[in-house]
Amino acid sequence: MTERDANADPAADEPPIVAALHHLTGRSRGQVSWLSREAHGVHVSDSGAIRVTADGRSLPGMTPCARFHQAGRSYVLDAVGEAVLWVNRVPLRERHLHHGDMIEFGEQGPLSRFELIDAQHPIRRTLPEILSDMMAYLRVSRRPLHRRLPRALGGLALSLLKETTILFRVSVVLALAVIIVLGIRQGREIDRIEADMRSGATRLDAISTAIARDRETALRPGDLDAVRQELGQAVQRQSARIETLEFRWKAGAEAIAGARGSIAFLHGSFGLRDGATGRMLRHAVDATGRPLSSPLGRPLLTLEGDGPVAEREFTGTGFLVGGGRLLATNRHVALPWERDAATVASAGMGLEPVMLVFRGYFPDRPEPLELSLRAASDSVDLAVLDIGGPVDGLADLPLAEAPPRIGAEIIAMGYPTGLRAMLAQSGDAFVAALQAEAQSLDLEGVAARLAEAGHIRPLASRGIVGQISPEAVVFDAETTHGGSGGPLLDLSGHVVAIQSAIVPEFGGSNLGVPAVELRRLLDTLESAGVH
Repeated sequence: MTERDANADPAADEPPIVAALHHLTGRSRGQVSWLSREAHGVHVSDSGAIRVTADGRSLPGMTPCARFHQAGRSYVLDAVGEAVLWVNRVPLRERHLHHGDMIEFGEQGPLSRFELIDAQHPIRRTLPEILSDMMAYLRVSRRPLHRRLPRALGGLALSLLKETTILFRVSVVLALAVIIVLGIRQGREIDRIEADMRSGATRLDAISTAIARDRETALRPGDLDAVRQELGQAVQRQSARIETLEFRWKAGAEAIAGARGSIAFLHGSFGLRDGATGRMLRHAVDATGRPLSSPLGRPLLTLEGDGPVAEREFTGTGFLVGGGRLLATNRHVALPWERDAATVASAGMGLEPVMLVFRGYFPDRPEPLELSLRAASDSVDLAVLDIGGPVDGLADLPLAEAPPRIGAEIIAMGYPTGLRAMLAQSGDAFVAALQAEAQSLDLEGVAARLAEAGHIRPLASRGIVGQISPEAVVFDAETTHGGSGGPLLDLSGHVVAIQSAIVPEFGGSNLGVPAVELRRLLDTLESAGVH
């Protein structure tokens, strides 16, 4: 051994002792005071602030209360003067400190945690720091991406396992456990719901949901304000559009005028009847006769009791054919339950649809006509209704002999939006009178009032034919729900198609059934001897 080695300080080869005080309370909360080999003095102010300085140094306005000095691989804490220290809630004058000791510096000083920084107690990086280091590696490393990425993810996993606190790791494990438990519970809940959907209870719920949806679309007193404020403007624009159409196209104006009186507004309702007992599906009611609802606001339905029949209401358009004795419309208007998912689901419970009310209202005629189904096509969306005999003063709409050409002008007529558009046309005074009355605002009652006041009038919109096929005429004239079954006229007033569907995603693609299909259906009735 050389003389230099013999005289060397054995501690010189050891890493320096580094310790820190993490201040958890008081004015210095969140701050860290670092300790090294030298002795340190601790000063506390009356406001609770703490300062750690070189031993022997005084600070104005602050009182010395403790002293740190190195002892082996840690520090000894001594009280100064009359100060009292608490370490781990024990009052004392002197203490050989260990990693994690909690120190209170007198009555005014903060609570601080003593931490050693060495191989046994490394500095813990925070999760944001670990993630930041991983991203820095991905940005800076010159390795190919396919090598960088696995190395970065592996380093992230290793850092999370080694450098995070036990509490963090436990929290992650608990979070994963909670997610797994919730996933299992969710899976069981989905299985239960699917089982319920196969049961009759869910089918009834589907019907009640549909009725609740009907309530949302039905007219309420507050809706009349919206009709007066919103649809009034829309009808004014529509009226201006019609006036422009009449001004620019005299033939179109004559077609509208000639067809208007033969186009009927259709309104009806249907219910569900138990095929075995003949009982109607009704609203469940309490002792006072008031309908009951579920916690979700859906009506409760039952085959027992004497509550009101659960009705589904619908509207549409029809026009005179067959010598003024029949109305042409869509099959889905004449048989509205065929496209109703809730009604289709109820078939498995032995429930069958029953038409309760089916009426047609013609312009300028106060009394409705009772309607019944005469025939429905099995191949296209068409049906023919019986109106009980010819109507004086009304004539058929003639059917075109040939399909229209692409680009030809057409006029769509009917009752789009049902009663709402007619209410908007009726004027502010009529709507105000309805608001002032205490009568029910169901579809049937409002339709009757509109007919009595002479406000049943179809709307017309102009467009062009965009495409023709044996199955459909595609057109862009404005229409919507409620216009189903209305005629699509050429400028000479002949029916070239019957409106049947709209494509919400693309307003330029409304669909109609070619008039030739209606002609075939009427010929079938005539050959069968139906008059």
